Amino acid sequence: MSILPEILERRSVGGFKPSPVSAAKLERVLEAGRLAPSAKNRQEWRFVVVQKKALREKLQEAAFGEEKVGQAPVVIALCTTNIEYRMPNGQLSYPVDLGIAAGFMALQAVREGLGSCLMGTFDEAAVKEMLSVPYSMKVVLLLLVGHPAELPEAHPRKPLRSIVAYDHW
Repeated sequence: MSILPEILERRSVGGFKPSPVSAAKLERVLEAGRLAPSAKNRQEWRFVVVQKKALREKLQEAAFGEEKVGQAPVVIALCTTNIEYRMPNGQLSYPVDLGIAAGFMALQAVREGLGSCLMGTFDEAAVKEMLSVPYSMKVVLLLLVGHPAELPEAHPRKPLRSIVAYDHW
């Protein structure tokens, strides 16, 4: 069993077909996020699933008019429930935790024959208001999920030897 095929097939989708995502596929994508590791297994997250077209169109406005936000039949807002917890290395845990969860969900979307796009370009205050996210929480990422209108070419990746060092920088 290998996950490399899903990693190799994952793309940031630029547009989506209007066809809905089945409830079973969506549940497996969400389950992948639920099973993701988090700092001290705190699981300080909430995933707000948006499927209503009118609300997705409002999210598009909050994403500075990005059309694919309104096109995607599913938008998942990845939110933290604890904005203050720092890991022993001093880093805030929520960006790391939600990044891992989003990556797991994006790979499961590939496995389900779906496309996805992670977005950090949005007006967080507007999104929080639309989704009734409590003031003390943060919306960190939007994960768009659906059937891709077309699959973009893979972006070139740097060779392993240029990004890996052993035992020292």
